[in-house]
Amino acid sequence: MSTSRGRSSAGRGAEPGREGRSARAGRAGRADRSPDRRRRLRTVDETSAGGLVVHPGTGAAALIGRLDRRGRLLWSLPKGHIEAGETAEQAAVREVQEETGIIGEVLAPLGTIDFWFVAEDRRVHKTVHHYLMRALGGELCDEDVEVSEVAWVPLDELEGRLAYADERRLIRHAANLLEETA
Repeated sequence: MSTSRGRSSAGRGAEPGREGRSARAGRAGRADRSPDRRRRLRTVDETSAGGLVVHPGTGAAALIGRLDRRGRLLWSLPKGHIEAGETAEQAAVREVQEETGIIGEVLAPLGTIDFWFVAEDRRVHKTVHHYLMRALGGELCDEDVEVSEVAWVPLDELEGRLAYADERRLIRHAANLLEETA
């Protein structure tokens, strides 16, 4: 609850309909609009899906590289928003193909990454469902405007290449799953 820093002005210059509060106090009551006060950000939930797609012949995985705000290339797993009517698995297959050019099929769930960030005057709670996938076809390409580079990376080099710790954790789980299915 916000309070006025000024003196009470009940009955003295108060605006109609604001009994007991001065015009100044009325403006202070809208603190969320003033630049000197911290704005409350709207919270939004977003859900995405993606995966680690592995080439069955070489054992390499397709990664995407995106430039961050500082111009650094950060490597990550392909992923994107789930569209209306899609399951998380369907979205993962579609996003992998859109971002890498590779057609894949889901072998197993890898795990979920959950994080928060602030963008465009909102707090975003993001949940990303990841799947282990096998490449069925397609050609590696970076035609997606959000992707700067794509590459086949040997599985034993993934942890050193991936920018995000949560994705490196998923890679360790994927290695265990791949050993079980071999």
